[in-house]
Amino acid sequence: MSASPFVWYELSTTSMAAARAFYSAVLGWATDDAPMPGMPYIIGKAGGAPVAGIMDLPPHLRQAGVPPHWNAYLACADVDATAKAMQADGAVVHLAPTDIPQVGRFAVMADPAGAAFMLFKPLPSDAPQPVRHAPGTVGWHELYTSDVPGALAFYGKYFGLKKLQTHDMGDMGPYEIFGIGDEPLGGMMNRPPQVPVSVWNFVFTVSDINDAVARVKASGGQILMGPMEVPGGQKVANCLDPQGAAFAVVTPPL
Repeated sequence: MSASPFVWYELSTTSMAAARAFYSAVLGWATDDAPMPGMPYIIGKAGGAPVAGIMDLPPHLRQAGVPPHWNAYLACADVDATAKAMQADGAVVHLAPTDIPQVGRFAVMADPAGAAFMLFKPLPSDAPQPVRHAPGTVGWHELYTSDVPGALAFYGKYFGLKKLQTHDMGDMGPYEIFGIGDEPLGGMMNRPPQVPVSVWNFVFTVSDINDAVARVKASGGQILMGPMEVPGGQKVANCLDPQGAAFAVVTPPL
């Protein structure tokens, strides 16, 4: 398994074709059709390596009013045992552990504050691995939560994520940078009022922030915030794709 527990990203959307065109234009992805049993599936590639999947938003989620969204698969050694232990610690099992033929075993979870994620034990694969911080890959993981200390404890216990630094964001509270070892992987912060539930946000690396913002707009997306400089000198912009899924773009580390 990778040193990072984040091993796959997945977009559930109301238009796979539109999402394919949008992220190919914005992130420079090549895409392949890779249907799963009973469902279509698209894989996005950066630098020849698979980085994310695109699937239809399931009917039961549409009926429940769940909008298009990104989610992540976090690797563990035993999906069944981990899901059971997490449930005892206040997490919710939305989909019990299930096999994906020739791919691995997964479960759909929500952490104790309600942020969704997937537990995943992948089968061995000879697929090329993406280069860290290469354009088109996820370069940062941001958790908006109602319980930052609880999230640090939860993800630390199950995935080895630890707090590396704290940035004071004034009225917004602390921004806790977390990682594996000394490698930063993302940040956790208090959920702002405009974010109605605890949620993970995924930040894709781009070579030039202004070009990326222009591609988002030209392809029918929206810019919610930015571009702005963040600690470390990188530039970031928060976005919505044309179907309403939130994501962000960031320049590589200096």
